[in-house]
Amino acid sequence: MRYREQFERQVVREDVWIPVGDGSTRLHARIWRPADAEADPVPALLEYLPYRKSDWTAPRDAQRHPWYAGHGYASVRVDIRGHGDSEGTPGDEYDARELADGVDVVNWLAAQPWCTGRVGMFGISWGGFNSLQIAALAPEPLKAIVTVCSTDDRYDNDVHYTGGAVLGIDMLAWAGTMLAFASRPPDPQVVGDDRWLPMWRERLGSLEPFLHTWLDHQQRDAYWRHGSVCEDYGAVRAAVLAVGGWHDPYRDTVLRLVEHLPTDRVRGIVGPWSHQYPDRGLPPGPAIGFLQETLRWWDHWLKDEDTGVMAEPLLRAWVNDPVPPATSYDVMPGRWVGDTDRPSRTIAWSERPLGTDSGPGPVVVRSPQHTGVDAGRFFPFGNASDLPPDQREEDGRSVCFDSEVLQERVEILGRPRLRLRLDSATPRANVIARLCDVAPDGSSTLVTRGVLNLLSRHGRDRVAEWTPGTYEDVEFELTGIGYAFPPGHRIRVAVSDAYWPWVWPHGERGELTVLPADSALLLPVREPGDEPEIRFEEPEQAPPLPVTYDAPAEPRPERLVTHDVANGEWTLEVDPNYGGSRTYPDGLRYEESARETYRIRHDDPLSARAVSEWHIRLRRGDDWDAEIMARTELRVTAADFVMDSRIEARANGETVATRAWHHTTPRTSG
Repeated sequence: MRYREQFERQVVREDVWIPVGDGSTRLHARIWRPADAEADPVPALLEYLPYRKSDWTAPRDAQRHPWYAGHGYASVRVDIRGHGDSEGTPGDEYDARELADGVDVVNWLAAQPWCTGRVGMFGISWGGFNSLQIAALAPEPLKAIVTVCSTDDRYDNDVHYTGGAVLGIDMLAWAGTMLAFASRPPDPQVVGDDRWLPMWRERLGSLEPFLHTWLDHQQRDAYWRHGSVCEDYGAVRAAVLAVGGWHDPYRDTVLRLVEHLPTDRVRGIVGPWSHQYPDRGLPPGPAIGFLQETLRWWDHWLKDEDTGVMAEPLLRAWVNDPVPPATSYDVMPGRWVGDTDRPSRTIAWSERPLGTDSGPGPVVVRSPQHTGVDAGRFFPFGNASDLPPDQREEDGRSVCFDSEVLQERVEILGRPRLRLRLDSATPRANVIARLCDVAPDGSSTLVTRGVLNLLSRHGRDRVAEWTPGTYEDVEFELTGIGYAFPPGHRIRVAVSDAYWPWVWPHGERGELTVLPADSALLLPVREPGDEPEIRFEEPEQAPPLPVTYDAPAEPRPERLVTHDVANGEWTLEVDPNYGGSRTYPDGLRYEESARETYRIRHDDPLSARAVSEWHIRLRRGDDWDAEIMARTELRVTAADFVMDSRIEARANGETVATRAWHHTTPRTSG
């Protein structure tokens, strides 16, 4: 990493209030811009988040926004309504109020005397989501966005559902996280000693756990169509640079955006990265000069400069070379490739039957309920335990279909598909497929995977129960990947009907019967040709914020799997390790501790239970001490999802608010 301290334009920072809506609510913003911008106006760049610029994102903000400002932009970080230091109360994620406020902010920025009237938006995850969604609302000043690790499909490519199945691991975990995050108070240094406590009480009194809403909408309905730009790609008028990583769950969005948006205003980059900005150097690398690459994008679209960025291939993608299984890789081996069109003319679909007419007959799939404990983290974050370990134990809990030993390299780029002819013994079932690279020593590296809730096989907006005793052909996609299987290895398709805690099991234990001879794996095989030379600069940022990070007071494993042999219960304990406790230059002390726990018995789908627990404390000297404890639990009966949530907030040791929720919703498709 190279840190740059001197820029062509001197940078100043200011904090301002931005009025939104009818003007009765103000959002708090931090602006880095050239000191002479009022004499020589510049375009504005907006990052718009609920994650608190005063503390949680402050370290990364300090490395990005001043860098953009030094290159001739007003770079702006805004707290969403009801979060951080902004006024108002928190709403649902990406709700109409959030997006309308975002449009107001874009228009306000464009009208400032230091702005040329052109605006860009960027962000990762939530900020990438709302950049796309606000672009679909098409405010006139918004000319370009950079969306990183985001989704165009809020139902089937987010933290709620996958393949129509309820996500067990992040449906609960992220709902619990956001309940804790939304409970945090504003900073008295910003809003005033006399205002922060009333503002906090108002926030706490308005909270409703996201989990209730998410599970009240188990099919793809109007709730999920809102904010899903895949519903109408034509609504997006701004130029879009979409960036993702093969170890991020949102990577398919990049592939869809470069396929569906006009090619004269979209480009995509997919690297080997986790759910992080690709210049941070967190595993897996290699990192790239992301800020420099985005500067080429901004300069082209916001300053009309010829940077050559639109002469780049439509999609620049990293193809992973084979690796032995591991839970972390500092650097993934591989290479960059470029496609000038999507679907790519370099891709040919290879259909590989799972069996032959003379091979084995029907195969029964009946996986133990703890199949999936070696799935790895849904959101790899660059931590040591994020990625799936050797899949041999998971393969042993699944039915595996192996290719012959490969005689030549097989390189894939895109979304593999699996077609299965099967029967289900129960009206409700899930089917999960993992694509693995099996080495001569038997080690099994997970390449990609996919899920299908059989209830949603005819569409995510409807429920169609299976008629046991009836065979049907079902086909579903696996998540996208760039990967090269080497000669001497085998390609394995591992099929299971359980995948806890990624996928919440249906209430009845069943089994699937698969006809291998009538089933096939379809691979997007890429034929290497004359490859364009693809290079990125080395990462460069502004100097880091001098934050002091603490070692955990009680070190514990990030992921711990235990098995109670007597009762057959498996427990997965997870420390999400988002950053831990730290002290900021202004004296703010931020303490954070979280734990997720997932339990299930190997033979009982109704024993599934998930718990998220958070403790957050913010304090400055002896004058301010705010503390939040949050707990969210999800369990099931045969008929219902059952949710219990609780928060307790304290100020200087005294209770400010205690709230508890109990919510039950029928299992319509989950």
